[in-house]
Amino acid sequence: VQLVESGGGLAQPGGSLRLSCAASGFTFSSYFMSWYRQAPGKERELVAGINSAGGNTMYADSVKGRFTISRDNAKNTVYLQMNSLKPEDTAVYYCNAKGPPRWIPHWGQGTQVTVSS
Repeated sequence: VQLVESGGGLAQPGGSLRLSCAASGFTFSSYFMSWYRQAPGKERELVAGINSAGGNTMYADSVKGRFTISRDNAKNTVYLQMNSLKPEDTAVYYCNAKGPPRWIPHWGQGTQVTVSS
């Protein structure tokens, strides 16, 4: 299993970024995919998740209405569109995959998102 995140960087408050996670080494279309983040000194937290077919999504309350998770099973890629960014969104963002048969979570290396003026 390999997960490679990209798209992080520096954004101004109110700005947007789009994260991508390219997956390989497993049957992507069978896996639940999610994004987590970890800010300095804080625990890693779930940001958003999407089921294998892409029809069901969930979001942390802190990002509802601002972030959108989506996936393209033909491209083995999951995305996180982040709008109206706030300084408190600053964190390392991680892609996570889990699926049958053992539902063991797999992690990417993370991508840094910094929101600052």
